[in-house]
This record gives sequence, C-alpha cells and structure tokens, in this order.
Amino acid sequence: MPSKHLGDAMNKSELIKALAEKKKLHIEESTKIVTAFVDAVKEALVRGDRVEIRGFGSFKIKAYSGYTGRNPKTGAVVKVQPKKLPFFRPGKELKEYING
Repeated sequence: MPSKHLGDAMNKSELIKALAEKKKLHIEESTKIVTAFVDAVKEALVRGDRVEIRGFGSFKIKAYSGYTGRNPKTGAVVKVQPKKLPFFRPGKELKEYING
C-alpha cells in the first residue's frame, strides 16, 4: 500500500483495518468497535449532547439560522433554510501531537 501524504483521507475501512492490526483483533471485531463508536457519537449528537473525548477533542451540533443568499451560477436570490451541522473541536493534546 502506498504511504499516506498530507491531505489524503483515511476512510472507515482503513480505520477498521488499522485498529485490527494495532490491537491484534479480527476484522469483524474491529468493525463492530468502530461502528459502535460512530453510532454512539451520532446518537448523542442527535439528542443534542456534546461528546468529549479527553486528549482528542469534542463533537457538538451547531445550529445555523436561515438567510437569503445568491446562486453563484445564475445570480438568482435563494432562501437558505436553517440547519444543524456537526462541529469538531480538537483537544489540546491532539493539537500538540500534530504540531510536534
């Protein structure tokens, strides 16, 4: 497998494989762990909870108001509906790790 470069993305199956290799797990076990983690984070966010993983970061939902915008192709005025989006804030330890 070619080495990863800055800007490359690790997908879910690569994360599952990396976990299985690092912790000497079967792929099926690793799949269940990663899936359970992702599902638990999604369910907490839908409930409006904040998910904090010490040393890594926190996830929360940010609510954005609707606004009037413009279609960049046509210039037509469009109404953008209010929405909620997930937001991740890295923790201090993760920032320090990434920056050496």
